[in-house]
Parts: sequence; C-alpha cells; structure tokens
Amino acid sequence: MTSDASPRSLTGFLLVATPALSDSEFAHSVIYLCAHTPEDGAMGLVVNKRLSHPGQDALFDQLGIEPAPSKRRIGVCKGGPVEDERGFVLHSPDWTSDSSVVVDAERTLTASLDILRDIADGSGPRDVLLAIGHASWAPGQLEEELIRHSAWMVAPATQALVFGGDHAGKWRRALASINMDPLTLTGAVGHA
Repeated sequence: MTSDASPRSLTGFLLVATPALSDSEFAHSVIYLCAHTPEDGAMGLVVNKRLSHPGQDALFDQLGIEPAPSKRRIGVCKGGPVEDERGFVLHSPDWTSDSSVVVDAERTLTASLDILRDIADGSGPRDVLLAIGHASWAPGQLEEELIRHSAWMVAPATQALVFGGDHAGKWRRALASINMDPLTLTGAVGHA
C-alpha cells in the first residue's frame, strides 16, 4: 500500500517544534510525518525522544520475542501521546510485509511483530526506529498549528535526522537544515 502524497501533503517531511510549544510535551520535538492530507489529518512519530524504559530487552521480553538477548540493538523512542501502548517501526524499504505501509521512497512503516522478530534475529531492515505511541492531528488541526499558531516549522527528512542515534541533537540539526538558529526563535505567536 502506498501513501497518496498530494502537493498539499507534508507526508515524508519533519515537523520541528518552535518555542510556541515550549510548555507542552512536544517541546523540542522533531516529528516525522508518516501520513498527512488536509481531508484526513496527520499522523507522525517523534524521532528524537529516546525512552529509557522500557528498553529494547524489556520490550522484547514482554512481547515474547526471541532470541533473548536480541542479536541487534535498536533504540526505543516515545513516538507520541496517542496509543502509547502500541509500537510502530519506521524503517528503510529493504524489508516489507503485508502489514507494511510505504511512506515515501526512503521510509516504510510497519506495526507487526514480524519485523521485531527479524531484528532480534539480527536481520530486518538496514535503518530502524522503534516508537511507542504516535502523534496525530484531526483534519485541519495541523494546518491551524502551522499557520495560525506558528507551532511547527517544516524541514526535509534526512536519514540522519530520522534514524540517527544522536537524539539530543536532532532538534538543533533539524532547525539548522532549514537555516534557522534556535536563538533567533521567539515564543510569540503571529497572525498573518
């Protein structure tokens, strides 16, 4: 299944939190948009908030995934506040299953145990990000946050920003990718 990314779609881009979100759980977040249409809303994964608990071993143990310990190590991120008991695997397109959804030419989303079993066995996709939960917006909500509330900036999604291990530096690097200095951003909300 392939996503229908229309010219108005932000599917495959990053949302970078502005200071307007500094008092929310999305402060300094970088979100990869897995789906977005003005008619259906949006869904994405926070890619820069590493979870310390549960770690990969504890999570795989809870799910009964073997071998234990896993032959391959991956980090677990807090993907967002929605469905925070559900896991999502964002990965390179070199691994797919019937439950995989192609997001763009470089990334696929899978929410099945098969991919985790392959990762534990030492195989699976080349690039992997495991997220617990996701972020979502109703139709028109993201556009409102972007335009009226200046809550997000849009940046291109690079492999390093999506899959890189330096979670603490992703927010600043995402801003730098669109020539923004975090010191020049203010928390003021503008209206056009």
